[in-house]
Amino acid sequence: MNRRDALKTSIFGAAALATMPKTLQAFATGTEFSKYDFGNNFKWGVATAAYQIEGAWNVDGKGPSIWDTFTHTKGKIKNSDTGDVSVDFYNRYHTDIEFIKQMNMQVNRFSTSWSRVLPEGIGRVNQKGLDFYHRVIDRTLELGLEPWITLYHWDLPQALQDKGGWTNRDVINWFTEYSNLITKTYGDKVKNWMVLNEPMAYVPLGYMLGMHAPGKKGLGQFMAATHHTAMCQAEGGRIIKANVPNANIGTTFSCSWVDPKNEQEKHVEAAKKFDVLFNRLFIEPAMGMGYPIKDLKLLNRLEKHIKPGDEEKLKFDFDFIGLQNYTRMVARWSMWPPIVWANQVEPKDRGVTETTEMGWEVYPEGIYKILKQFSKYGKEIIVTENGCAFPDVVENNAVHDKKRIQFFKDYLANVLKAKNEGVNITGYLVWTLMDNFEWAEGYHPRFGLVHVDFNTQQRILKDSGLWFKEFLK
Repeated sequence: MNRRDALKTSIFGAAALATMPKTLQAFATGTEFSKYDFGNNFKWGVATAAYQIEGAWNVDGKGPSIWDTFTHTKGKIKNSDTGDVSVDFYNRYHTDIEFIKQMNMQVNRFSTSWSRVLPEGIGRVNQKGLDFYHRVIDRTLELGLEPWITLYHWDLPQALQDKGGWTNRDVINWFTEYSNLITKTYGDKVKNWMVLNEPMAYVPLGYMLGMHAPGKKGLGQFMAATHHTAMCQAEGGRIIKANVPNANIGTTFSCSWVDPKNEQEKHVEAAKKFDVLFNRLFIEPAMGMGYPIKDLKLLNRLEKHIKPGDEEKLKFDFDFIGLQNYTRMVARWSMWPPIVWANQVEPKDRGVTETTEMGWEVYPEGIYKILKQFSKYGKEIIVTENGCAFPDVVENNAVHDKKRIQFFKDYLANVLKAKNEGVNITGYLVWTLMDNFEWAEGYHPRFGLVHVDFNTQQRILKDSGLWFKEFLK
C-alpha cells in the first residue's frame, strides 16, 4: 500500500479526522496510517531493563552486579550517576505498569536481574528477589497485559565477573543454572521469552573497548566473550523450550543498516565488514550458518575458543528474531583500527543536522532497510526496541515532545512499508517506558514515553505517550 492509499483507508483520513474532538486531532494529524494497517494480531508494547529502572541495588538480599561495581568506580559514568535508586521501579512497579495499560499497549517487556535472584550468580537463591518478579508479573497480568521476559540485559553478577565473567567458558554452566531457575519459576505465567539483549553491544563495549561494565579491554577478551555469549544464546533457548510448554522464544539483536561513505570499492568493502561485525556475528551461528569468518578474517581468532561439538550447540531454532534499531552506520576504509581497516563516518562529518541526544542520525529508512535485510533469515521478526532521546521540557505538568512523536510516525511508516512488502513483522516495542539510567550516559538522555523527575520521582505521561494512547485506542 502506498502512502496515498494508506491515507484513504486510515481511520485518521480526512473524513474521520473531521469528526474527532480537537484534542485528538492534535495527535492524529499527519499520521497516514492506523494501527489496523498493521493487522489485528500485531503486538504493541514497551521495553525496559532491570538495572536501568529498578534501583534497590543492595536491598532484600540482592548481590552486586557488574554495573553496580562499574558505576561506583570514579570516572566511568557521566556526572558520576549510578543506578542505585534509578527510577525506583522496585517500589513503584504497581503504578508504573499502569502507564502501559493507559497507553493501550499490550506488552510489558522487562528483564530479570541475575544478581537479585542469585546474589553470588550460582548456588544460593534469594527468595525475596524471586518474589519481586512474581509481583511484577502478577501486576502485569492483572492489568490484562502480557509479560515478556528477557533473561539477560547486561547485569552479570559481580561474583561471576570475579571469575572471568563472559570470558570464562564456565559462564555457559552459570547461565544454564540461572536460566533454569527463572524459567521454572515463572514458566507457568510467562509464555514469551527472550534470551539475551543485544550481545553485539555488551560484548564489545564491556570486553573490548572498556566503555561499559565490566570495563575490560582487548581483542582476546572480545573473542572469548563472543563465543561464550553465542553458546549461551542457543543454550538459553533450549532451556526455555524444555521448561516452558508452548513458549514463544526469541533473542534480540542490535541492528543498523550500513552504507558505505561512497561507492569507491574500499568504502564498500568497509561497509561489508561493518555489516558482518554489527549485524551478522550473533544471528548466523544460531541459524546454523556458523560464524561469518569468510567475510571478516578477523573472526578467525574465535577458533581457539571453539571446542568439538560447539558448532552444533551454537544452533537454536528461535521462534522469532528481536530486532532493535535506532540509527544507521556509514562506513569508510581506514588504517585505524587495523585488521578491520574500517571505521564510522560520524553524522556531523556527513553534514547531518537531525540527530538525537545520543548523537545518532535520525534515519527512518534505516529500519525499513534492516528489516528487509533480516527477512532473508526466514524468521518472524518483532521490533523489540526502537526509540529516541530528545531534550524534554516540563510545562504546566506536561511534556510536549513533538520531535519524539514525529520520530515514531516516521519509523512506524517504514515498519509498515516493510510489512506491506512481505516482511513477517508481528510486533513493535518502544524503548522505553520511562526515562531512566542510560548506561555510560547516565541520566541525561531521556528515551521514555513517561517523563521522570529524578529528584522527586514524579511521573508525567509525555505527549508521545498520549499519541500512542490515541493511536492504539
